[in-house]
Amino acid sequence: MSIDRAVLAFAGFMVLASLLLTHFVHAGFVWFTVFIGLNLIQSAFTGFCPAATIFRKLGIRPGPAF
Repeated sequence: MSIDRAVLAFAGFMVLASLLLTHFVHAGFVWFTVFIGLNLIQSAFTGFCPAATIFRKLGIRPGPAF
């Protein structure tokens, strides 16, 4: 698995987790979903993704985007 796919899988998992938290725990967790979306948008324009940096340090092989 490349860093690109790991980031996509991680983002998808985090979106689903934040939606479950919003539904079952507290409506304020919707801001976590907003944060994830904003992070995805900024990484599309800047090429910087904190999750990609962490995955790179864990030894996952680079992909075309990260």
